Amino acid sequence: MATNPFEMLKQLQGLQSRVGEIQEKLKNVHVTGSAGGGMVTVEMNGQMQVEKVTIAPEAVDPRDVPMLQDLVLAAITDALARLKEKIRDEVSQATGMLGLPPGMLGF
Repeated sequence: MATNPFEMLKQLQGLQSRVGEIQEKLKNVHVTGSAGGGMVTVEMNGQMQVEKVTIAPEAVDPRDVPMLQDLVLAAITDALARLKEKIRDEVSQATGMLGLPPGMLGF
């Protein structure tokens, strides 16, 4: 089955337009990651910037700083995973509309 290069170019141009739309949409996306049953939460925006870190007072034990560090790291990791999932959903919708197979762009 022969592939029409002009059709592929048209699809790629459409994808480029959709990527711009997705980037704009992601500016309004916010996710919250948590760890320790909500003792540490991290809020992140769609541009992968941490906007807020909240630590419950009971999570602060001066004798166990490494535990608090682990909770902060876990909350950031959780927020990133949630954000990646939202990005994957947006990209999947965009590529699906263009008739591109899922995963073609590595998402």
